[in-house]
Amino acid sequence: MSLRENALAVRENAYAPYSNFKVGAALIAENGVVYCGCNVENVAYPEGTCAEAGAIAAMIAAGQTRLTEVYVVADAPTPVSPCGGCRQKLIEFGAGDVAVTMATTEGAEVRMTLAELMPGAFTEAHLENT
Repeated sequence: MSLRENALAVRENAYAPYSNFKVGAALIAENGVVYCGCNVENVAYPEGTCAEAGAIAAMIAAGQTRLTEVYVVADAPTPVSPCGGCRQKLIEFGAGDVAVTMATTEGAEVRMTLAELMPGAFTEAHLENT
């Protein structure tokens, strides 16, 4: 299955009873394995957790710490980018040149690198003097 197909499939499992806005994400880890995640809302935190965070958590749980590509899909008029928190998580586990494809369920896509999505990102390089 392609990253798009994986993201679309996991999107169907999203738990979004408050917003009804389902998001799916799939990423490829450095070892070539695909990990997926979907958004999960709850009554105390209706915004919920993001699909990208779920995919990263699955990757980390499997013992991987580097990602090489990301695909995010939602049913929206235009492709939806990862939120700020997820962008920081993505840059933590991926290099600036990692491609992130943002897509709609209808097939529109926008592709950017992590560096383009997160200019001036705080990284481990900022900690070199500590």
